[in-house]
Amino acid sequence: MKTIQILIALILTAGVSAQEKELFNGKNLDGWTVYGTEKWYVEDGLLVSESGPDAQYGYLATNDHYKDFELSLEFLQEADGNSGVFVRSTIDGTKVSGWQVEVAPKGKHTGGVYESYGRGWLIKPDAELEGVLRQGQWNTLKIRMMGDQLTSWLNGVEMVRISDEAIGRGEGSIALQIHDGGGIRVKWRNIRLIVPE
Repeated sequence: MKTIQILIALILTAGVSAQEKELFNGKNLDGWTVYGTEKWYVEDGLLVSESGPDAQYGYLATNDHYKDFELSLEFLQEADGNSGVFVRSTIDGTKVSGWQVEVAPKGKHTGGVYESYGRGWLIKPDAELEGVLRQGQWNTLKIRMMGDQLTSWLNGVEMVRISDEAIGRGEGSIALQIHDGGGIRVKWRNIRLIVPE
């Protein structure tokens, strides 16, 4: 929360106002679109993503596009837990173009940045940071997008920071992912966004 306050202060100092908004209302999927046949639903005020019978990739994307922002959310991995958060992304069917901040089981680079259908891994967290993930507990992921720079934090620890021209040119939605393979279940809550007005 302190970092969010600092960001707002910096934006206001620069003469730009900021808006904070809840992307998930805790009741339904208003403002989002489902891509694929995997399951996305609300249960006890939480957003649940779960593999469906096809066990393919699935996405839940914001209807609005966001360029520069700070996103914070909490996730709880149940079962496999292989997922991710896409930024500045577009989706056609279940083919996504954009950049994923990884959400995965321990040792599989949560917080790293992967470019789907492109260059693959752009940056992974240092090996000693793999232990920051709290397996079987709620985790807080924060992503800051400013121009061509992407920074991610997990549970208050900076995981990666990357500057990339292609990311800077990107346009699109924020999207949550279910990986293919089946057996995946992840819960999400407190999905908040700060954007300059």
